[in-house]
Amino acid sequence: MDSLTPEQRRRCMAAVHGRDTQPELIVRRFLFSQGFRYRINCAQLPGRPDIVLHKYRTVIFVNGCFWHGHKDCRKAALPKTNAEFWREKIMQNKARDARNIDELNRRGWNCLVVWQCELEPEKRERTFSTLMNALRNVLFAHTAI
Repeated sequence: MDSLTPEQRRRCMAAVHGRDTQPELIVRRFLFSQGFRYRINCAQLPGRPDIVLHKYRTVIFVNGCFWHGHKDCRKAALPKTNAEFWREKIMQNKARDARNIDELNRRGWNCLVVWQCELEPEKRERTFSTLMNALRNVLFAHTAI
């Protein structure tokens, strides 16, 4: 049973923003501190990627675990109320994400995904190290061409 009334739950869900989220800001600050310059929410690309590194033809999606159905993540647990609605919604989000990444790859873009749970303080350093390694690989491939 939900601990909130339907009106409280509606207001809570309506307050969730689709851009400039805390996880996005954490990743953007890190990239900027490492000397990367980027654009955000580029409408010309499929899926409006959260971060776009045009110079390296790389996009970064910073995904919320619940909204994008992060597999085996405690933050992605479906609510007990209206479970079928949420299951369908998350399934559609995952299918849309896959289509967008496929289209970006087809257009020659490298796609990276950072999950909300990977930015928790105890995991953040490892996540940033993994992100930098992925970007170095892209940079190396970009300069080798």
